[in-house]
Amino acid sequence: MKLKISTWNINSVRLRLPIVLQFLATEKPHVLCLQETKCRDAEFPLAAFKDAGYRHIAINGQKGYHGVATLARIPFDTHFKKEFCAKGDARHTSIVLRETAADGLSIHNFYIPAGGDEPDPVLNEKFAHKLQFLDEMQAWFLADKIAEGRAVLVGDLNIAPLEHDVWSHKALLKIVSHTPVEVERFARVQGAGPWVDAMRALVPETEKLYTWWSYRAADWNAADKGRRLDHVWVSEALRASIGTLKIEREARGWDRPSDHVPVTVTLNL
Repeated sequence: MKLKISTWNINSVRLRLPIVLQFLATEKPHVLCLQETKCRDAEFPLAAFKDAGYRHIAINGQKGYHGVATLARIPFDTHFKKEFCAKGDARHTSIVLRETAADGLSIHNFYIPAGGDEPDPVLNEKFAHKLQFLDEMQAWFLADKIAEGRAVLVGDLNIAPLEHDVWSHKALLKIVSHTPVEVERFARVQGAGPWVDAMRALVPETEKLYTWWSYRAADWNAADKGRRLDHVWVSEALRASIGTLKIEREARGWDRPSDHVPVTVTLNL
């Protein structure tokens, strides 16, 4: 089985429903993980996704902010959501696939806090929250062995850890998402799995790789000042299964786009 898993920070699922349905019709992933859905569970457009063939849906939403959802064409169970930092934010959901070659494979969908503009946890509560969130992720992975067996972690992790995950390493060293303190915490979280960076398993670290382009750029495509904020990690048990990667760069230019684009990894199970 070639299992296609996509992740996409959609920046309001109701506002951008047409382009999500367009993506599903074209790419047909088995599983799509959305972040920043920005709606309560009762307001999630379930019917539209079920009509598109995605009848298995796990949502963790809240009014106007954050929110994650996992949509699948294949059955799953064990819908679980974990809260971090005791803030009541909807930033995680997980499923376990069933009844296919992917039986028993768990998928965690995360939306890590962006962290605000000032990379100082004393001056900026949002940055302190981000660091605490990362610390709690690390502790959970170590305590509960989340990455044992066949496991996948995807989402908008809001950190571009490597030199070529940003348009300019030097220019962004003091910009939230690429600061040394975030990168160091990020490495600890990844090592707590341990998790394998599926995207960089397929694309050398010496090559530029972006999934996000700011709304502030007059011409995002020409400026190409991107960052890799969206990630796909797999457990060691799935390292040999990593097959292909597709970053839907053109989606950044679709009608009323998100500032993130879909990332799809195929696993050969």
